[in-house]
Amino acid sequence: MTDQDGTGPVRTGPDGAVREAVAKGFEAVYGTTPQVVWQAPGRVNVIGEHTDYNDGFMLPIALPHATRLAAALREDGVLRLHSAQSPDGSGITELSLSELVPGSVPGWAGYPAGVVWALRDAGHAVPGADLYFDSDVPVGAGLSSSAALECAVAAAYNDLCGLGLTPTRLALLSQHAENVFVGVPCGILDQLASSCCAEGAALFVDVRSIDPAEGRTRQVPLDLAGAGLVLLVIDTQVKHAHADGAYAERRRGCEKAAAILGLPALRDLALADLDAALDRLPDDGLRALVRHVVTEDARVEQVTALLDAGELRAIGPLLTEGHASMRDDYRISCTETDLAVDTAVAAGALGARMTGGGFGGSIIALVEKADAEAVAAAVADAFAAQGWTAPRAFTAVPSAGARRLA
Repeated sequence: MTDQDGTGPVRTGPDGAVREAVAKGFEAVYGTTPQVVWQAPGRVNVIGEHTDYNDGFMLPIALPHATRLAAALREDGVLRLHSAQSPDGSGITELSLSELVPGSVPGWAGYPAGVVWALRDAGHAVPGADLYFDSDVPVGAGLSSSAALECAVAAAYNDLCGLGLTPTRLALLSQHAENVFVGVPCGILDQLASSCCAEGAALFVDVRSIDPAEGRTRQVPLDLAGAGLVLLVIDTQVKHAHADGAYAERRRGCEKAAAILGLPALRDLALADLDAALDRLPDDGLRALVRHVVTEDARVEQVTALLDAGELRAIGPLLTEGHASMRDDYRISCTETDLAVDTAVAAGALGARMTGGGFGGSIIALVEKADAEAVAAAVADAFAAQGWTAPRAFTAVPSAGARRLA
């Protein structure tokens, strides 16, 4: 097992040392010093998959893996972007603020540019900037690398321009950027986790209760180390090409089902009424989508109650149950994630499930600390037996959301 993403070690250490390293990268690219350095983390979702756009419940944690952003404002209407992880290692993307419109910026640069557009679209007359990114959030692993980019930019601009926006409002603006500017119909899960999570806790979110001014979410204690447990993230290093279109298809299906049932959203269907509601739907595809969303919301509430009671080990079977629902009803799993989950459980994990949007990416496995290495090794051996690329494994430590590095 390794604490690496395949490109380099997690950049842990005193904030000052991390800040200095990122600031030096900024200086090497732009020839001047940054005004601020911020970071925003990736996330894993403990439970609550594809519930956010159904107005439901979710329970993510932030990771120690993060996007670090060094930034300095400009007064000439120009936005310059550079990533330490860019393929050529040296390119600067230069954009004019006046020409930022949805769909105008391809590739990774669309995410940070979209946040600047979203801030301006919301009436904040923010200027251009020089932005330098250095990230260890694995890309394509279902760990929200795009949300980390967005939330780092939103937080840095909020700081530099004195906007006074809450973390929840910054998350909503980041989601708006991804939905409208980039064109990805994501829910709010990723951005809320990156902005609002707290160290040592999972974030319980009832999407319908989110208030941009008050930030109504609840931190649920999650002391894995104190309980002698480890939450492994195992990145299968697989991402199937049809994932984006399938995501949008399922969201449309949920909206159609809610309309047929006369509900504002599927979160309004009680678990006790599920069977009767399924009989009113015209086809098995819609029934399966509804069954997953309603039972997944119930699992989030059950897991949250168990964590509140300090019963951490008892959540394991609910994680595995959630994976079966994603595999059989929502149909967003794949051969690789199914093998990883099945192997982890057979090797002693208390529970395991796919995390993220689906069709590849990562799984999580709740394991006794003493079993962590063996579980990770068993999954690696199972992949090797299939001739697949070796998975990457690391420990998910509940970490803080976006913050300034002093």
